[in-house]
Amino acid sequence: MFFTTPVKRREGDRAPSAAKSVGWRGRAAGTALRRTLITNRARAMRKAMTEPEVILWSRLRGRGGERPTFRRQHPFGSIILDFYCPAVKLAVEIDGATHWDDEAQDRDAARDRWLAGQGVQVVRFPASRVYRDIDGVMDEVLLTVAALRRDRSV
Repeated sequence: MFFTTPVKRREGDRAPSAAKSVGWRGRAAGTALRRTLITNRARAMRKAMTEPEVILWSRLRGRGGERPTFRRQHPFGSIILDFYCPAVKLAVEIDGATHWDDEAQDRDAARDRWLAGQGVQVVRFPASRVYRDIDGVMDEVLLTVAALRRDRSV
């Protein structure tokens, strides 16, 4: 058997707390695990995009020339954005039926405020608009990108 001698404490010494014993490595491991889970969820969401997201992605994904580069189902902090343009920090969100109730709208507003605090502008479109006016949606997205480029270059 193996015995250890207990550590003698001087008067006034406090016992190490459980939180301190975890140290920075424990917090880093938790952050890395959370990041991995969010990344894996984003990958799964890319494979299971909704029809309006697929329609918009087919238009956004073209690259070349002055065309902005977008990422789909992009993790940003603990949030997964439908589409994200890193060059101008623009998030494009497609809101389906799950975004219509008051609770969902409050969550969306809180997300938008947090993203604004991170310097990300959010543009939201109802899924029904993507179906009936994809050209108008694309025009609005590209005009927003152009305005953000202009604002950031000044």
